Amino acid sequence: MPDRGSGPSGPRMRVGRPSRRARALLMTLGALAVLGMVFTMFAGFWTDWLWYRSVHYSSVFTTTLWTKIGLFFVFGLLMAAAVGFNVWLAHRLRPPLSAMSTEQQNLDRYRMGVAPYKKWLLCGITALVGLIAGASAAGQWRTWLMWVNAVPFHQKDPQFHLDVSFYAFDLPWYRFLLGFGFAAAVLSLIAAALTHYLYGGLRLTSPGTRATAAATGHLSVLLGVFVALKAVAYWLDRYGLAVKSSDFKATGNWTGLRYVDANAYLPAKTILFCIAVICALLFFATLWRRTWQLPVIGFGLMVLSAILIGGLYPAIVQKFQVQPNEQAKEAPYVAKNIEATRAAYGIDDAKVTDYAGTSTTKDKSTLRDDVDKTASIRILDPNIVSPTFQQLQQIRNYYTFPNNLDVDRYPAKDGTVQDTVVGLRELNLAGIPKKNWINNHFRYTHGFGVVAAKGTAADNGEPVFTESDLPPSGDLGTYQQRVYYGEKTTTYSIVGGPQKEIDYSDNDGEKTTSYRGKSGVSLSSPLNRAAYALAFGEPQILYSGAIGDGSRILYNRTPKERVEAVAPWLTIDGDAYPAVVNHRIQWIVDAYTTTNGYPYASRTTLGDTTADSLTAANDSRSVVAQQNQVNYIRNSVKATVDAYTGEVKLYQWDTEDPVLKTWMKAFPGTVEPKSAISSDLMSHLRYPQDLFKVQRELLTRYHVQDAQTFLSGSEVWQVPDDPTNKSGSAVPPYYLTMKMPDQKSQAFSLTTTFTPNGRDNLSAFMAVDSQAGTPDYGQIRILKLRTSTTADGPKQVQSQFNSNSQENITDFVRQVRNGDSEIEYGNLLTIPLDGGLLYVEPVYVRGGQLKYPLMRKVLVTYGGTTAFENSLDQALDKVFGAPGSAPPPDTGTTNPPGAGAGDPTVEQALKDAQKAYDDGQAALQKSPIDWEAYGRAQKALQEALKKAEDAQAQRQSSGSGKNGDKGAKTGEKSGG
Repeated sequence: MPDRGSGPSGPRMRVGRPSRRARALLMTLGALAVLGMVFTMFAGFWTDWLWYRSVHYSSVFTTTLWTKIGLFFVFGLLMAAAVGFNVWLAHRLRPPLSAMSTEQQNLDRYRMGVAPYKKWLLCGITALVGLIAGASAAGQWRTWLMWVNAVPFHQKDPQFHLDVSFYAFDLPWYRFLLGFGFAAAVLSLIAAALTHYLYGGLRLTSPGTRATAAATGHLSVLLGVFVALKAVAYWLDRYGLAVKSSDFKATGNWTGLRYVDANAYLPAKTILFCIAVICALLFFATLWRRTWQLPVIGFGLMVLSAILIGGLYPAIVQKFQVQPNEQAKEAPYVAKNIEATRAAYGIDDAKVTDYAGTSTTKDKSTLRDDVDKTASIRILDPNIVSPTFQQLQQIRNYYTFPNNLDVDRYPAKDGTVQDTVVGLRELNLAGIPKKNWINNHFRYTHGFGVVAAKGTAADNGEPVFTESDLPPSGDLGTYQQRVYYGEKTTTYSIVGGPQKEIDYSDNDGEKTTSYRGKSGVSLSSPLNRAAYALAFGEPQILYSGAIGDGSRILYNRTPKERVEAVAPWLTIDGDAYPAVVNHRIQWIVDAYTTTNGYPYASRTTLGDTTADSLTAANDSRSVVAQQNQVNYIRNSVKATVDAYTGEVKLYQWDTEDPVLKTWMKAFPGTVEPKSAISSDLMSHLRYPQDLFKVQRELLTRYHVQDAQTFLSGSEVWQVPDDPTNKSGSAVPPYYLTMKMPDQKSQAFSLTTTFTPNGRDNLSAFMAVDSQAGTPDYGQIRILKLRTSTTADGPKQVQSQFNSNSQENITDFVRQVRNGDSEIEYGNLLTIPLDGGLLYVEPVYVRGGQLKYPLMRKVLVTYGGTTAFENSLDQALDKVFGAPGSAPPPDTGTTNPPGAGAGDPTVEQALKDAQKAYDDGQAALQKSPIDWEAYGRAQKALQEALKKAEDAQAQRQSSGSGKNGDKGAKTGEKSGG
């Protein structure tokens, strides 16, 4: 037999088999690639659906999804139909080939090339424009939902007397429809013109008629539609003037009509509307007249009118009527802008009262007790003491605290409510001893407990903790202490399965736990595991043996991102804060409804107006991501996120806000009524910082209600720069329990100061009642200082502190810096008192062997007198020349009654404690400060106090039988 491997057929057979195999392999790989792409898209959709279902907000996911799908298909099909119909019609109206010119005959090869594929080409073009249009329309789901669910404001604009809802909800949707119509008309016109040219309906260079009658009629109708849409645009532009932004030297960013708008642009838009309607009719008339002469003349007239009437005429009015007498011409419109802006930002009920700025009381000693009645002065700065909390209460490296702690209110032992600085001991993955996938996502999964300290007290410079240690104990009672959801928890964890989690460590060793909450998504299904393995790019999720029955994956774990996800129509405040509510740790998140469609109200950019010296150092606290401009804002929702279960609840806070009512119609059942807020939760709600910062920025100009004064600019204020650091950013607002002159008692408040524009002296002090659940909540009070007198502003006060030699401030600063240490100035608090202003500032020292800041001094100034002492009481006593009658605050180190009576061990321990304290103070007085000696003294002080406490507890136990045993245990707990 012949050798099949030789000859002509042999090699061809060998080459043919690999070719078929290669084609099969390529087809298989292609199919797998398509399946991979499909599953990737499905994985993203499926994991989103599972997450929304796990937080019980699946209606938000489905409503948003179906709205996007509906808009995509409706507007995609409309665009595809419009373009496809006009291409088909142009092809249908093509002239016979015999009528084609030489120019058109040159296009035969193109027509012949297109002819076999014209149906596919038509489908491809229409599908492409449909996809683009549909994707663009799907992005307008918010605009659609607001329009279809619109709730009236029951307030009318002063120009057209339409409800504000028309501008906020209707006009944006009409503008979208108009834009879609323009796009459809232009694309249809281009597609039709190309088709007519390709098939001879249009001729560019041939002699004679350049267009057939059919092409002329078709294109004229499309041009007529375009011009008709332009007429609609001119008509809507009339209403758009009420929400139009422009530059105005008196206000900067101006919104609404001015004199030139009302008297030049508005009539010009009306005239242009009429011209455009006539021009559109002329284009439609070509169906009968078959000539473009009149439409072209009409279109040219419309363009010329737009230049002369819409551009030149308003410029003439502005130049020759407005500028020579601007204040008189603009005053009525400025008055409308002032009224609308104050209403849109909720500052229309701000109380502005005159304030002397200087006390008339000659004997200041009589004011000493008034200080304690006026304010509970917080000397613990939450923006500085985070490293101190970290050093004293971190306990383990895998715990951390936020950079900026929070101020809240909790009951004291005497039943009163006190300002408290709080922070959660959250998980810190960077501090895990050994990093690997199991440790990062299975074993180290949560933080543990609240740490709280009195805001008005310090113990040898350290915070006086009211809740501390691990496991935490103190004044907060029993509560679920595990923190699975927090501001620092930015990665996923897999819990509840066979792998045990690190709970906490104490003297008895390491404790483990297993998550028992219902949060997260179950990984029991192979489909879920595959989807999450793909979504997170972690294949081990698919096959790891650490995942088993009961395993759940937790993600989207920061409070802000959870609220943003379940309520994408809200703008979230930059500072979520924790509170112990009903025996659980709840994150409280303030959320806002906004719009940029409030007529006449000036716009502001949230990211700019909420920036201050804190956000400059820590962007996560601000809404810097929100760079969109708004001109209406309400804190209409209070949200909570459970730190253990991740449960999100939205509560209606502003029951009158029409924007919130609109969204509640769009997403029914997602927002609970205000009545559902428990009394315990209500006691921790507060006025949000970002809203306050937006309002104070607007009030720098809009505290003036007289249009003439507003235009003159003589009363413009500014928010001063923070004098305690070199950031050059605005001073942040401060929470403080205090009493304004017209208040009968102290209230938890948010405060700030103003200075005149371009100067450093104080022009006003502002406070808003932040105590939720009270009748005055949200009431803004402004104390306006007289322009005839000058009171020192924050920058001037800080400068006086830094240069004061009489109080040995400069010597102290020099000694600290010579000792390789740093001074950190705490919050500079301003407190109105008897017509004057009391300034208080804690001074912290960080350096030497102590790597965390301790409060070492308190600066106080009032009426030109300054004190620089070791404690607030000492400084106040010196400034006012008299001691206060109120008992000094409990620092947490006071000894039990009779602690040293008759017990030599206790007495000796107290003597040792006093000596250690004196040694520490002596070390601070050295130049430079002897930090090593100070550290030894602090250690000796703690040992002596512990020795006295143990001896006293033993004495009580041996002398009181059963009750004594109980007392000893209580003492041991309080000592810990």
